[in-house]
Amino acid sequence: MRILVVEDDKDVAGFVVRGLREAGHVVEHADNGRDGLFLAASESFDAVILDRMLPGGIDGLKILETLRGQKNTVPVLILSALADVDERVKGLKAGGDDYLTKPFAFAELLARVEALARRGKGEGPVTKLVVEDLELDLLSRQVKRAGQKVDLQPREFRLLEYLMRHAGQVVTRTMLLEGVWDYHFDPQTNVIDVHVSRLRQKVDKPFPTPLIHTVRNAGYMLRADQV
Repeated sequence: MRILVVEDDKDVAGFVVRGLREAGHVVEHADNGRDGLFLAASESFDAVILDRMLPGGIDGLKILETLRGQKNTVPVLILSALADVDERVKGLKAGGDDYLTKPFAFAELLARVEALARRGKGEGPVTKLVVEDLELDLLSRQVKRAGQKVDLQPREFRLLEYLMRHAGQVVTRTMLLEGVWDYHFDPQTNVIDVHVSRLRQKVDKPFPTPLIHTVRNAGYMLRADQV
């Protein structure tokens, strides 16, 4: 997806932009309201992540109101330190599609943005993930490979689901810690390696073609052919 991030805080912007690019998205960044409005109004994006309070004489709500006034329906996630219910209502009434307060977990931001983009394309909720001969049913919580049932523990299921949702993309340790373990820090343990090893024993070892690959100095990737 092509995503616009309008955020003036350098640390937050760097964190978000880096994470989105690691997840395989194309990202443009504006650090003030004027540039943000220009980009959002003049170029095509699949989603916009928009801070409420911005320098440049134009705040996030003004950008939203201007876009909606131009019949621009791009999905917008408002990112703000203003956490009061009244502030959230203001943002949503101005035309925001979702509202996430700071501080936040990157995994949640990514999931929300991707959900908004799917909704914008009119896609229904995903109930089954398929990569090659590997199937994961989100409703029955069952996994099959080449038609054979694969029994997984809850955490293994969650790990496989995360890898399949990002099939063909490098998934970093940070993304896995946040998305699978809900850690927003690195616990400095080998918990990821242990669970990936267990998952490989069940999903890859009994079959001729491995799907879970290690990408040196980067993370993991789920795909059919060797990286």
